[in-house]
Amino acid sequence: MKKSCKVSVSQLQIGNFVRLPVSWKDHPFLFSSFLIKQSAQIELIKNLGIQFVIVDLERSDTPPLTAAAINPLTQPASAEINQLKKDMDDYKAEQIEVQKKLRRDIHKTEQNFNRSIAMMRNLIAKLRSRPLNAVDDAKDLVNSIVDQLLTSDNLVLHLMSDAKQDEGIYYHSLNVSILAMLLAKEFGWNRSEIELIGLSALFHDVGKLKIPSQILKKTTAWTAPELNFIKQHSLLSVELLKLAENFPQEALRIITQHHEFLDGSGYPKGLSEQELDKVSQLLAVVNEYDSLCYPSNQSKPRMPYIALGYLYKHYKTKLNQEYVGQIVKMLGIYPPGSVVELSSGQYAMVMSVNLNKLLCPKIMVYDAMIPKDQAPIVDLEHEGISIVRCLPPSALPEKVHEYLNPRERVSYYFGNDSRK
Repeated sequence: MKKSCKVSVSQLQIGNFVRLPVSWKDHPFLFSSFLIKQSAQIELIKNLGIQFVIVDLERSDTPPLTAAAINPLTQPASAEINQLKKDMDDYKAEQIEVQKKLRRDIHKTEQNFNRSIAMMRNLIAKLRSRPLNAVDDAKDLVNSIVDQLLTSDNLVLHLMSDAKQDEGIYYHSLNVSILAMLLAKEFGWNRSEIELIGLSALFHDVGKLKIPSQILKKTTAWTAPELNFIKQHSLLSVELLKLAENFPQEALRIITQHHEFLDGSGYPKGLSEQELDKVSQLLAVVNEYDSLCYPSNQSKPRMPYIALGYLYKHYKTKLNQEYVGQIVKMLGIYPPGSVVELSSGQYAMVMSVNLNKLLCPKIMVYDAMIPKDQAPIVDLEHEGISIVRCLPPSALPEKVHEYLNPRERVSYYFGNDSRK
């Protein structure tokens, strides 16, 4: 059975799922693919001056009319058509403004993110030569982030751009810090606790700077001595940070323990649950999640939704399950960076998630008729479409992959939903 067919616009009827062969800006519909729900929509399609459309038979509720069944006299009143067109034009214009606003919000968030990455780069560079300054800079960064977190009750988590080559430590450290502070806020921790986990996360991996890059970037299996060396990185982090007298002692302990597991199978000391406080346990959860998304060169990165599922399924004895459940709940079923298929049959990438409305993310939709720098960003909360499933980027057709440009390194930063 054919999945789709080219039909005359005169054969369309309610229940057909159509794809319009015209540019998005040249028709009043919000999408170029949709299910026809009223006869006035058919007349609008006819008024576009096209003779044929593509009907997706699998997504249609009914097949197109046969030539014998066409009734040229059956059509809605012109007043109904004109009113529908006006309503659709108005709504589309409104949505275009909403999209422009969302793009500005994402751009502003990206600027804040890039400033934070630059601060990370500078403070880690200072750590050996001017450790006191490095720690002061880190405290300033954490304080400014916590100020924003605690003064907003309508946070949006945005997808950020890919990490630059060889800067993974900055992106990983900032990502873990941001997510850990968001989780701490969700649990109602006080400001000093949120700042403590944020500062600990910023520096938790600096010890890797003392490990030769040829070991860290090795693509073949590590030898036992190499693996043991890598497992000392949390202690190496503490060794570096002890150069700064203004670095909190409590944070040193948390950094030491960020790879410890509840069942005693972690490192470097094999501690068990009763020896690990809530801050260390929370940092371990976030660190494992981000490491699953962006692992060493010896493992393949997992998409965010797969990483969350893997964390939930395989770390039941290792990680605090309350914290695992909360990060799954906070990021939602479709975390930013997820590639999805929509009920409209289109492909999209999740760009932003309002932490209060996890099932209605904002998505960037693939539309071959629109340049990718103008790709529609749609808020699912206000549209009659839904996400059918998540997809691995490798499942996308090449032209869709190039258009959506799925991130190799998924990074998050937060902003406010200023429309609320």
